[in-house]
This record gives sequence, structure tokens and C-alpha cells, in this order.
Amino acid sequence: MVNFKEDSNLNILNHSCAHLLAQAIKHLYPNAKLWIGPTIEEGFYYDIDFDGKTITEADLEIIEKEMKKCSKSAKNIIRHELDKEEALEMFKDNPYKIDLINNMSNDEIISCYTQGDFTDLCCGPHVENTRIIKYFKLIKVCGAYYKGNANNKVLQRIYGVCFPTKEELELHLQELEDIKERDHRKIGKDLDIFTSIDIIGSGFPLWLPNGATIKRILERYIQDKELSMGYEHVYTPVLATTELYKISGHWDHYKENMFPTMKMDNEELVLRPMNCPHHMMIYKNSIHSYRDLPIRIAELAYDFRYESSGSVCGLERVRCMCMNDAHLFVRPDQIKEEFKKVVNLILEVYKDFGIKADSFRLSLRDPKDKKKYFDDDEMWNKAEGMLREVLLELGIDFHEDIGEAAFYGPKLDVQIKTALGHNITLSTCQLDFLLPERFDLTYVDDTGKKSRPVVLHRAITSTSERFVAYLLEETRGNLPTWIAPIQVSVMPVNSEYQGEYAKEVYEFLVKNDIRAKLDARNEKLGYRLRETQTKKIPYTLILGDKEKENKTISYRLFGNKETTTLSQTEFMKLIKDEIKNKVIRK
Repeated sequence: MVNFKEDSNLNILNHSCAHLLAQAIKHLYPNAKLWIGPTIEEGFYYDIDFDGKTITEADLEIIEKEMKKCSKSAKNIIRHELDKEEALEMFKDNPYKIDLINNMSNDEIISCYTQGDFTDLCCGPHVENTRIIKYFKLIKVCGAYYKGNANNKVLQRIYGVCFPTKEELELHLQELEDIKERDHRKIGKDLDIFTSIDIIGSGFPLWLPNGATIKRILERYIQDKELSMGYEHVYTPVLATTELYKISGHWDHYKENMFPTMKMDNEELVLRPMNCPHHMMIYKNSIHSYRDLPIRIAELAYDFRYESSGSVCGLERVRCMCMNDAHLFVRPDQIKEEFKKVVNLILEVYKDFGIKADSFRLSLRDPKDKKKYFDDDEMWNKAEGMLREVLLELGIDFHEDIGEAAFYGPKLDVQIKTALGHNITLSTCQLDFLLPERFDLTYVDDTGKKSRPVVLHRAITSTSERFVAYLLEETRGNLPTWIAPIQVSVMPVNSEYQGEYAKEVYEFLVKNDIRAKLDARNEKLGYRLRETQTKKIPYTLILGDKEKENKTISYRLFGNKETTTLSQTEFMKLIKDEIKNKVIRK
């Protein structure tokens, strides 16, 4: 997707189009009051107070027609400079513009742009004439708090895009339609994977049976991987006292992102935003020898973070999440080896899911910001140097990003660009010398003295929610057979004649651990076949008289009209091999 802010010509054109939108608005809604209309990465928007009227998608078409009239009027766009008094007088009827002007310094140059009968406060630049603004489209309208403050009035924000040519606009609109079809929220609804209900709360999605199946498969997959690598799984409570987070340091650095505290008896409790303090206490529960390390504690743990309502998005950003979390307690001489194992596990998992990492980011502290991070220069230099050294030894192409570290240590973040163009962190591994110190964690070294372990925090498949959102968008919901909630749909051509055989085949599949669905409804075969395509079921078995007579199976793959006939045993081998090898069809 094009970035409108990075392309200077597109930036100017789209900002000019925002003014064309504002001019059309003033023609159609004279009482409307304009605030700002900047260019953004996705095009432009304008925030407007419509004096009590709610703008709908249907209204956008009317506004577009008026914008075209304004464009065809071919008015020159002329810049004027004003002093503060002149600007205040010119925009005296618009409190939003008055606020902008009052917040400007007295020596700041104030400018406005005029096109025909419309003048707007703006620093520019703009195109020379409205006729240049020809190929545009208003995309959507939504609410936006004035100045982004939830205590202020909600204005209406109209988004749009503008291009120099009709062909570029049409191509962009096609890309937007593709993004709409890939949106995991739409796919999740179409495939009955999850739902969100207002009365339950924003950011608290419900996993439906199909989604619960996908979640279970993914979680069992990563748990089995971890078990094979010597991890031990635990369960810990979702609540803890605020004292626990004061010890860890999260209370000072993270409490704005935590839910409010609950006072019960003599305790002050809070929903946990992360699991590391609990895992520190599990380690502290026993005495450890240097021979015991590394100790790898893992948990599929529910965490709660108070994300702003504006940032909550389907499964990708939620307020209650299931984290694939683990903490590795290691001796200093084991850091590099364990970090390598974590990176290799990330690469192995990505191979199984067909994931291509966009970038590996070594997230470092900002040494100029002592308040944001634990203040220990020696610790930070040592930790950052170790991670950098391992990445170089593994030959991984990475970049360094100052200011993105956790407050307790540097980390490796694996960045993924989703099919919708969102940049997300999917996997992370963090090196921590601080929490072992804060929790006074020790092990008995080879001389019999107490020594301090180092902790590696790591999450491979992120949260179940974010990982599923990524998979749905990347595959358009056409999940690989081994992940698909329903792997096979069994259909008799006519349930009266082949119904018993279809039931026999269905039971054969279920007995062999294939997730199957028997569709013997009294509906036409074509209708049922179309539904399996809509639900994106990998295999559809079509059983007629010949299949019943020969005890065979005829199947179609999703998106394919060709039919292949095999014996039951042959089909079972085919699908079992596909599941075992985690085949990904492009």
C-alpha cells in the first residue's frame, strides 16, 4: 500500500483534497464548523462539527458530488499571510480555529488558503488550482474526540484518498477492497470464529466453537514444542496483590496500563498484566543448584491490559489475552546458548506456519532517559552486548531501535507486517538481570556460594488472539488442514439413498481423529457445496451411488471444482500425511 505521507506530491495533493472536502461541506452544511484536515499514511481526513447532524455513508456520495463541482470550478488556490488579530477576526465564528490561533506564538507566521468562496486556516502547501484535484474517493466516516480527549465533544471524521490519475485511484480502491476481505474481523464473523458483544465489554471477544478449536490446536502445538525442549508448564492465578508488582517494578512503570485495583479484606488486588512476577515466585519457592539450571517455566496465561477503546481491534488488540509465555532461569554462562535456542524455536515455528518475519529488531534502552529504565549502565551494556553478539553469530539480519527496550532489559522483537499492513510484534525474547535482583532469586553455584540467575522472558506465538488474527488475514481464512476447525465436510448426494454410507464415512473419519462434519440436510447438493466454499472447509466429500457401491470417497479441495476418487484407506493416508507435514497450500 502507498504511504501518502512519504510521497511529497501525494501528500500535497491529498491535503489539497481535504480542503476541497471542507469547501463542499460548507456549501452543503453552512452551520458546520471545521477543525483540522491533515494528510495521514492512508490518505487524508477532516474533523468536523456538524452541529448535531450525523453523517452517514449515503451522505458521502452527496458530498463527493459537491466536491466534483468545486474541482470543476477551476479556482486558483491562493495563499495569504495574516497577523494574529486578522486571523482571529477572520475565523471568529469558529471556536475550533480560534483555539488553534490562540495556541500559536505571537511571532508565528499565520497563513490561510483561498479557493473561490472558501478560505481555510492552513500552513500548506497546496496544489495551484482545484481542477488538479480530480480523482478522489471518500472512504468512511466515524467519530473522533476533539483533540483526542475523551472528555471533549465527539466530532465527525471523514476519511478520503486522492490520486493524480483515475487508474491509480482504481488500483488503490481495489487494494482497499482486498484489505476489507482480509480483515480478520470479517473473516472471524463469516467463519464463526469469534464475536464481540457490547454488553460484555470492549476488548473482550468470545471464542465460538470453531475459534476455540483453532485456539486449542495452536496451544497444544506450542506446548508440545516446549515439552520437547525441557520446559515445565505451570498455572498461576490472574490476580495478585499490588505489592507483587511494586517489588517487580511494574507498578511504577506500567500501572497506567493495568485495570483498577480491588480492595478485599486487608489486601489490594489487581488483574495481572503479565506473568513474570508469578513465575519469579515459583522459582523462589525452591532451593536450586547450578546443576538444575536452566529451569524453563512456561504457561498459557491469561493477562489483562487496559488498552484504550480506540486501539482495541478484534483479536489483534484486546484487553484480555492468552499469552504463550515462558521464563528461563539460567546461569550467566548459559545466556547465549539459551537465547540461541529461543531464536531457533521462533524460526522453527515460523516455518511450520509459513510466516515470513519482516524484521528482527534489537530493542535497546535510551541512555538519555534514566526515568523510563532501570538505572544500571553496566547491566545494560552487558545485556545489550550479549544479545547483539548472539544475533551476529546466528547470521540474522537485524536492526537496532533505541528506546524500545523493556524497563528491565533489552529484547529481541520479531516484527511482522500483516496482510492489512499493520506492523506487529509477534515474538519476543527479553534479557533480564533486574527482576532476579528485585526478587532476590539465587542458586547455589559450584563453590557452594549463592549466585544470582539471569532470566530470559520469551513469547513465541505471542497471544492466541493476535496469532489467530494474523493467520486469518494471511490465509484469508483458508487455513491449512491441520489448523482448520472443520477439516472435512461429508455430503451424501441424496441423504435418502446415501445417508447411511455418509454416516459410516463420517464415523470412520472421527474415529481417526479427523475433524469432520456430516451435512445430510435436505438441501440441493449445489447449495451445500457453495456453503462449504463459504466456510472454507479444506475437503468436501461427495458420496453418490458409485461411492456407496464401491466403498470409495470422492473429494474436492477448497477452491477447486475437480473431483478425485480414492478408497477410504487411501484418503485417510492422504489427509493424515497432510496434517502430519503441516502442508500449506498457496
